[in-house]
Amino acid sequence: MKTNYPAVIVAAIAYWILGALWYGVLFGKPWMALEHMSEEQAKSMNPVLPYVITLLLNVLIAYSLAQICIWRNANTMGRGASVGVLLWIGFVGPVTFTTYMYEMRPKELFAINQFYPLAGFVLMGVILGAWKKNA
Repeated sequence: MKTNYPAVIVAAIAYWILGALWYGVLFGKPWMALEHMSEEQAKSMNPVLPYVITLLLNVLIAYSLAQICIWRNANTMGRGASVGVLLWIGFVGPVTFTTYMYEMRPKELFAINQFYPLAGFVLMGVILGAWKKNA
């Protein structure tokens, strides 16, 4: 099975949009409060570069997830989603929880920051698993 590049791009964009909704609409205010960030600090950030870099990194994540889906024969929505969950449970969650624990950061901040990649990996896995490449 070969890499489905259109699915990789769509999955990356979907994860990017999820991030905008997650931090912009759903959890923006509590996240800023937990990070002790003011509106002025948020507005002083470069408005373009972080978004471009994030999109490029999302392409890298989606490509890597696509390779794992290929290796695991995750060619359905459920199998793709399960690969996303497994990667988060096995790598992202434990690594970041350890960091948060030693830094004594709030568990609410962990939930906001780390359930986003869980949701994103599942979303990308669903897209990558469900998208049937034309032969």
